[in-house]
Amino acid sequence: MSGVRGLRHVFAALCCGLALLAAGAQDPNFPADHRALKATLSFEAMTAFLKTVEKPGLITVSEEGRSAGGRPLFLVHLKRGGTKARFRAFFYAQQHGNEVSGKDAQLYLIRAIAEHPEVLPEDVDLYLMPTVNPDGAVANRRTNDAKADLNRDHIVLAQPETQTFDRIARRILPHLAVDSHEFVRDGKKSEMRGLEAWPIITMDCLNHPLFPDYLRAAAMARVLSAAPVMAKAGHAYDRYTLGGLPPDGETRPSTTEVDDGRNSLGSLGTLAFIIEAGVRRNLPDPQIDLGARIDAYLKLYWHLLGTPASRAQVRNLSERARREPLPPFLATNFFWANLGGKTHFVKMLDRATGQPVEIASPNVMFDLVVKSSVPTPQAYVIEARVAEPMKALLDRHGIRYEVMGAPTKLKSERCRLVRLEEPYDELYQRYENRQIVAREAAAEREFPAGTLLVRLDQPLARRAISFLEPCMLYGLYAFPEFRALQQPDGTLPVQRLP
Repeated sequence: MSGVRGLRHVFAALCCGLALLAAGAQDPNFPADHRALKATLSFEAMTAFLKTVEKPGLITVSEEGRSAGGRPLFLVHLKRGGTKARFRAFFYAQQHGNEVSGKDAQLYLIRAIAEHPEVLPEDVDLYLMPTVNPDGAVANRRTNDAKADLNRDHIVLAQPETQTFDRIARRILPHLAVDSHEFVRDGKKSEMRGLEAWPIITMDCLNHPLFPDYLRAAAMARVLSAAPVMAKAGHAYDRYTLGGLPPDGETRPSTTEVDDGRNSLGSLGTLAFIIEAGVRRNLPDPQIDLGARIDAYLKLYWHLLGTPASRAQVRNLSERARREPLPPFLATNFFWANLGGKTHFVKMLDRATGQPVEIASPNVMFDLVVKSSVPTPQAYVIEARVAEPMKALLDRHGIRYEVMGAPTKLKSERCRLVRLEEPYDELYQRYENRQIVAREAAAEREFPAGTLLVRLDQPLARRAISFLEPCMLYGLYAFPEFRALQQPDGTLPVQRLP
């Protein structure tokens, strides 16, 4: 009888898979072969699909929150190994609503696992958030209905989408995370020179100096090891960079700041990546090669999921990073540079011939240079007068804090905001809103009841430092609502306990 029951289970699974396959085959907007997809799946089509895909013991779909426009935020959980599934991975896409191929790739990944559960390794506990920004997806724009760029809202967490995302991330505590985006291959400046970007897909990883060096090194090793995998699959692949055109324009890796999904997850001890697929926006149909971009995405997703041995290594590194003591000093001012003036060769496509060309450039900046650091404090003290807005921020991030019940004397360092440099820095190619801060010598001060104390002997210490440290070149005071909390002389409301 057990054999008969087993055959029934196999037959039922096969029927389910065939039903899903038939549904896709009947829908020209969701063909069985992802390479045949000619237009992105709408948010409505994704919602309808997710309502049909749940399978007990394999796939769970949950609504985790609502967007600024009131649309559902879905999380898909895929697991078949029970307690064996100890490697937690979190893939998310469409923080920018008009960047679609990562979302479509995740929907095809879900369907592949629904049809063939055996492709999901038993040790993998996989979470997918195909659309972080449903408002932008529906409107085909970068921002949500509050006109916010969600991938610049990971410090303040002002938007419901990023608040939901962060709650999910802290609940899962993934060992591996991937943020999925798109970049423009055929910008106006490159077209004027008869060029366009060569890669169809790119990848980069966490890079803030606050994160342990072995975590950053392991992530970069996976970025580099993807090159032969993608070449074998026939996809033009490179490390993700941004900036100007070679040889005169500066080219550099992703931002080092924590106000994006990749580095914000890095602050949790996660091996975090960003993938960017290249879109030709100026074509009459920019989605003509959507199927190829999806295929490239899927190859990179599986590459990062790796083997049992590589997953064990990533899990061990991630959990080690979560136990790692804080460094004695915190880098507060750092930027990309080219140490020694090395010459790099940047591969571009010649638009006239469609062939790749290599352009020698001394302005490729792959070396992270630290210009200034401060000693790591034991804790941060937050003035009682700003306790309520700061409590709300700490709560959104899940940071532990104490509320002083009585006046207390503490030796602290005050910091003063000298100026906020709002323009983009053309010389050092830095983003706007740089905080120029003066740190005073430590002195004993009395803090009234209601003062907040944030100790750094807690699991989310690196997360707390990433936005509370007043000496960071980029931080809270770029945001008007927090800049308004400074005193008239520029003294900031967060003090350091040395």
